[in-house]
Amino acid sequence: MEEKNVCASESAVTGILDVWSSEPSLASSADHLVVMVNGILGSTTDWKYAAEKFVKELPDKVFVHCSERNVSILTLDGVDVMGERLAQEVLQVIQNKPNMRKISFVAHSVGGLVARYAIGRLYRPPEKGNMEDSGNEESKEGSVATIGGLEAMNFITVATPHLGSRGNKQVPFLFGVPAFEKVASCVIHLIFRRTGRHLFLNDDDEGKPPLLERMVEDSDDLYFMSALRIFKRRSTYSNVDYDHIVGWRTSSIRRQSELANWKDTINEKYPHIVYEEHCKACEAEHCDITEDNSSDKIEEELVTGLSRVSWEKVDVTFRNSKYRFAAHSIIQVKDQITHIEGADIIQHMIDHFLV
Repeated sequence: MEEKNVCASESAVTGILDVWSSEPSLASSADHLVVMVNGILGSTTDWKYAAEKFVKELPDKVFVHCSERNVSILTLDGVDVMGERLAQEVLQVIQNKPNMRKISFVAHSVGGLVARYAIGRLYRPPEKGNMEDSGNEESKEGSVATIGGLEAMNFITVATPHLGSRGNKQVPFLFGVPAFEKVASCVIHLIFRRTGRHLFLNDDDEGKPPLLERMVEDSDDLYFMSALRIFKRRSTYSNVDYDHIVGWRTSSIRRQSELANWKDTINEKYPHIVYEEHCKACEAEHCDITEDNSSDKIEEELVTGLSRVSWEKVDVTFRNSKYRFAAHSIIQVKDQITHIEGADIIQHMIDHFLV
């Protein structure tokens, strides 16, 4: 494909990073908002390479906004607080870009949980009156559920701890040693504050169940699963090894017994992808909680709940890279020099992206 130039606007004050085509005719036709969300202690520029790559390959389709409301130590405030901030940020972008008609999310690490919370807040159910009256375009638009008034397209998470970070090898650098994992669960809030409590599922706000457990159901005015369900596709990108921050099981929403037996690259175009799986939604009556000795009760509830929607699961390895111990960052190309080996993962996202 012919290389296209892109424009990027980055404010020195707010850190906002927006990327779009430098060709006016192409930029004006873009109606698909792509929101990219960073992980814990991350920054707006973490997705810079991916943002520019998306716009270069889809110059007349997408406008990319790299989230700026949850960066650095703000990422320690908790998944819910960050989710509320992201939701407000997205609404502001939509207000400033009234030509947007579609929306997608691409999120790294904890950012994937934040994005899941935010869409629960942004979800707008169909308007009952408009469902009966489809005589005009406005009525048709109101007859379907949306995310902030926009059509939900792609929800992509990259190395996201969907099942939390406690339990057997969910945080690989603890080596699966139960004593280490128990200590980490007790002290994690001293390092990662409220976000740490959410990740280790030991938050108990006002006697409620852990937040991640609540996020596999619609709760009060937060439509977590309804929002996730209306995206045309949902996909996870997971490191099968050398990610010492987020384990394979939690990032791919699988039980230990469901982890794939992979051998080598399956496509020369994407040398670091070793397995792909399209998992259909599990009907509620067939989503009974399964006994698995490797997971606790809450983790099993998370797997079961999230399996009620379909997922495209992409498994990745950088085991032959000299920077393999930085797999958690390589998979998103956080740094364009040392992490460039992850470029094929970004290309895979673009090639499978619904526009």
